[in-house]
Amino acid sequence: MKIIKSDLHAIAVGPKQYPQDELSEIAFAGRSNVGKSSFINSMINRANLARTSGKPGKTRTINFYIINDSFRFVDLPGYGYAIASKSEKEKWGKIIEKYLTDRKNLKEVILIVDIRHEPTEQDLMMYQWIKSFGYTGIVIATKADKISKGNWQKHIKVIKDKLEIKDTNLIIPYSSEKKINKDKVWQKFEEILM
Repeated sequence: MKIIKSDLHAIAVGPKQYPQDELSEIAFAGRSNVGKSSFINSMINRANLARTSGKPGKTRTINFYIINDSFRFVDLPGYGYAIASKSEKEKWGKIIEKYLTDRKNLKEVILIVDIRHEPTEQDLMMYQWIKSFGYTGIVIATKADKISKGNWQKHIKVIKDKLEIKDTNLIIPYSSEKKINKDKVWQKFEEILM
């Protein structure tokens, strides 16, 4: 896909702040500090449209990014950040749940994990939740440049087993830095948006 323009379209904590139009959306869920913002930036060739932070738990809102004026990427609040208070975590959970259950524009929810680490119980819960809503269950395994390509299959198997994924093709190793598998991911996204 050729990205001609991309912009932050809206920042929301509830439906009143969601963009009010018919554009399709692909949402990204994942733990804090798993690289969601870096992934979005690398996919749209922008250095820092989606704000990245060395401090996990920075995204506490739903951020809508409009691309080519024709669809949106949606960055959901990261989960699993230990220092956040219980009430803060519950609030994030409600923000995410409201969006995922009520949003008509939503075409797919992608889970983002770090290829180097076994997914957590929270990743498993999120994945089961994504599947229960009838979404495909695509997993982007970021930071693939941090391990040798020869070790990818071993790490993919760990992800597959932990998340109970039947089809290994749903797990795509990715590198935001090296743009590994960027074309493959766009191909999947184009199919979703068609």
